[in-house]
Amino acid sequence: MSDITEIAPNLFRISVYAEAFDLQFNHFLVRDEEPLLYHTGMRQMFPEVREAVAKVIDPTTLRWISWSHFEVDECGALNAWLETAPNAAPVCGVIGGLVNVTDFSDRPPKMLEPGQVLETGERRYRFHSTPHLPHGWDAGALFEETTATLFCSDLLHQAGQMEPITESDIILERTREAILAQQATPLMDYVPYTHNTGRLLGELADFNPKTLAIMHGSSFSGDGGRLLRGLDPIFREVLGTPDANEH
Repeated sequence: MSDITEIAPNLFRISVYAEAFDLQFNHFLVRDEEPLLYHTGMRQMFPEVREAVAKVIDPTTLRWISWSHFEVDECGALNAWLETAPNAAPVCGVIGGLVNVTDFSDRPPKMLEPGQVLETGERRYRFHSTPHLPHGWDAGALFEETTATLFCSDLLHQAGQMEPITESDIILERTREAILAQQATPLMDYVPYTHNTGRLLGELADFNPKTLAIMHGSSFSGDGGRLLRGLDPIFREVLGTPDANEH
């Protein structure tokens, strides 16, 4: 069963816990003149997520559907949502649009250049390209300027069933534990550490987000920039190679 929590004004976290993976999959619905859904969820989760969305808005009125990078939990149910909402369109970066979405999607995407803004009524979403952070050439983040909310996908990944939102830096320790646990699994290369990782995290931190909308685990309320800067040493320690650590 999905859990629905309003983690900021008109920002709803729809969480589905997958016991087999001991992992929460979080989807974020923003209620506005043109409603936006960030993360479609997997195709198999679509009925449950749609039911949750229907408790907040009429799903047929959804206007924009976005995500960070091309992956099943990020956009696997995209076409099911496009069938549900006749006026909805995908929103992604140019790389994602050209490489994946134009072919995959049943409706053409709106492709954002780095720094370009999407306005949905009261909200303004600025696209920031983050290649290979958390993963994928096409990766990017949306920063909602009016509420200082950063939709940051798999960054600050936490395993288990966590509270909807926290003001505690415990997220950093949870993230470290989750990444360490993956090192003995096929997911050990879940996030690459490159010479650009620290710079990209710094760029996201410079937005000074007050809310971090996180795909797996708790979202965060507080000094999001400080939390993002604290993530780089963890990535460098657990994921970095000797060459990467020299940069």
